[in-house]
Amino acid sequence: MTFFRCLCLLLILCCCNSKPKTDGGTIRVSVLRGPSAIAFAHWMEETPVVDDKPLSVRIIDSPDLMQAALIKGEADIAVLPMISAANLHNKGIRYHLAGCPIWGTLYLVGRNDKGISGENKPVLHIFGAGTTPDILTRHYLRQHNTGYTLNYSFTTAQEIMQGLLAGKVDHAVLGEPFLSIALRKDSTLQILADLNRPDSVSSGFAQTAILYAPALKKSQKAIDSLLHLSCRFAVEQPEQAIRILEKEKIFASGMLTPESIERCKIDYRTASKAQENILRFLQLIGQYEPKALGGKIPDEKFYK
Repeated sequence: MTFFRCLCLLLILCCCNSKPKTDGGTIRVSVLRGPSAIAFAHWMEETPVVDDKPLSVRIIDSPDLMQAALIKGEADIAVLPMISAANLHNKGIRYHLAGCPIWGTLYLVGRNDKGISGENKPVLHIFGAGTTPDILTRHYLRQHNTGYTLNYSFTTAQEIMQGLLAGKVDHAVLGEPFLSIALRKDSTLQILADLNRPDSVSSGFAQTAILYAPALKKSQKAIDSLLHLSCRFAVEQPEQAIRILEKEKIFASGMLTPESIERCKIDYRTASKAQENILRFLQLIGQYEPKALGGKIPDEKFYK
């Protein structure tokens, strides 16, 4: 019986090993579907190589699936929300933080701004209670002393967009590409506020993280260089990036525009250069939803 128990414990420990697995043939890149994928369009078209290994990009459909892939060690490089990266670090999932490529895609949109400061608070539709959109919205409203009644009845950004277009919603928080679709289809809608700037001089919040497996530490400079090139490609050649993303069926035809890409604030910065911005963002998240980070601000090892 003792031998059987030891064998079971050994199997459990092996299954729960948090070290990323490696694939000898390729470097597996997992990118969350959405604005993050825009920054990697160039990698989908011109397959880069690191240490004689091609980088193979795979699109993941949700943050939960991305976290599962990282826990299982099924990605060598991963792009996911910064709060998810911090949460995984606090759980002992040891990937290195490369940097941040996306600095904000969230905007308050509506048909007018009348009555916002009045006694009758307008309803603001938002999705994802406790996630980045919710937290940054609440922070913006508190900073600007703007009164809204928050409504979480819609579960996805697409549902909120459909509500706007159907005339059932007057004010909402949307990110790209749904923001551009709504603005294009309904000329009465307008952007009322940019929720991505902590102050008037900042470029945005460090909302997105790029992680890489410890085995790639020796290739960090090469990876950083490729990330800079890919992000610059999306910003400087948006039409080409859109063509690639549509060809790869990441976005349907017509969903993205050059303005969409501009509103995503794509600009790769390494963890060392962005550490102060990342820390401020995580401290802000911790003020509102510490559980989103796994209960605490990550230690210094998160940035190393």
